[in-house]
Amino acid sequence: MSTAFLADIRETIIPDRDGRHGPLPPLLLSMTLVTGLVDAFSYLVLGHVFVANMTGNVVFLGFALAGVAGFSVIASLAAVASFAFGALLGGILGSRYSDHRGRLHSSAAAIQAFFLAVSVILAASGSPVTAGYRYGLIAVLGIAMGIQNASARKLAVPDLTTTVLTLTITGIAAGGSGSKAGRRLLAIVTMLAGAFIGAVLIRHAQDYDSLVIALAVIIVGAAATYTLGKRDPGWVRAQGPAGPRS
Repeated sequence: MSTAFLADIRETIIPDRDGRHGPLPPLLLSMTLVTGLVDAFSYLVLGHVFVANMTGNVVFLGFALAGVAGFSVIASLAAVASFAFGALLGGILGSRYSDHRGRLHSSAAAIQAFFLAVSVILAASGSPVTAGYRYGLIAVLGIAMGIQNASARKLAVPDLTTTVLTLTITGIAAGGSGSKAGRRLLAIVTMLAGAFIGAVLIRHAQDYDSLVIALAVIIVGAAATYTLGKRDPGWVRAQGPAGPRS
């Protein structure tokens, strides 16, 4: 592996305290883990629906409209609508804290944690998940992930969108000047790890354990940016390109 590739990985996991993005890269990486955990739960427990990956949901909606067994028009639409509402909330927070990325992340993560906590309560109360709890879980998880995606977009750390990987994979393959292959590969591996851990927990433990871990990760992240951003360091003001989208 090249020195630049390894340095890119190191700087993403352990960034320079005075760097342009401060602690945001590893925190957004942890939110990418959350995406894998939550989508593992939604797909495997709630029945062929994603609450974070809206590209997949649009495809699933097409399957459902074609009458393919195992896919639901209502579930897919509920996930998209909930995600959009969460993104709206995240956009409002982004406008309110546009001049302070530390407060934006901590506030968005705190609200996301609230909805994740509700999802844990719902999942634990209705375990195994029944039809009566399914749509409630899709709604609160979709809102939580919409908030995450909108806040990550506003935080604008390149290649760390937390929820989509299509253009991240394209960036690795296409390369070019300024390629951040190390960071992009980390994002892919992290989401893969989240999905793997979530699937293992669903198969061998309580099916809502993946949501508990996701909640813990988000709470720690919110506390970190709240604490580290108090003294108004340079990274809270820095802005950059949003990076790839899908």
